[in-house]
Amino acid sequence: MRVKVCGMRDMENIVALSQVPIDFIGFIFYPLSPRFAAANKKLEKWLAKESPQALKSIARVGVFVNSELEDVLNKVHDYELDYIQLHGSERPEYCMELFSLWSFSSIRRAAIIKAFSVDANFDFETVKAYEPYCKYFLFDTKGASFGGNGEQFDWSLLEKYQGEVPFFLSGGIAEESAEAIKRLKHPMLAGVDVNSKFETAPGLKDIASIQRFIQVLNQ
Repeated sequence: MRVKVCGMRDMENIVALSQVPIDFIGFIFYPLSPRFAAANKKLEKWLAKESPQALKSIARVGVFVNSELEDVLNKVHDYELDYIQLHGSERPEYCMELFSLWSFSSIRRAAIIKAFSVDANFDFETVKAYEPYCKYFLFDTKGASFGGNGEQFDWSLLEKYQGEVPFFLSGGIAEESAEAIKRLKHPMLAGVDVNSKFETAPGLKDIASIQRFIQVLNQ
């Protein structure tokens, strides 16, 4: 089970997190987020030139919400991102354009993760149009704002997903969620995405709590 920790921006906290066996680290490039990565003016240079060797083995994910293509491309280059997570209302055509740009140019490329906000009325058939362009999907909780709002959706709804793209489970996952996650048997469940339930403050993670969560998840 892969683990993605999102909403990072503090260098000292990132160094501590790099010692934990996680697979993906997320940086949010949505200016209205309290975890807006670019608010830390030193982060970009630090990630490129001064970050620890341990961080090099963790895939970097940039989270965007209805961003201009140029901004996405620039962030992929400047922050050396491996993935972009599209967390807004981006259409399949948007994903196709990015996919095409990276397929036919020499600029730094990133794989695409498309996030979807899930509630009881969500139609999982709508994700099919994104399949040709996405490495992963991410199923989050539908709420008043972009992101999961710290709440879990009804995970039994995942049974309706019959697609071929692996997905991350997100939305309100906490340390005590590990046992319930282990009971999920969906064949396309690739990993989990955690954020606010592991924080002491926006953008600052409780490293010990993440360690305990991963330990239970891997038992």
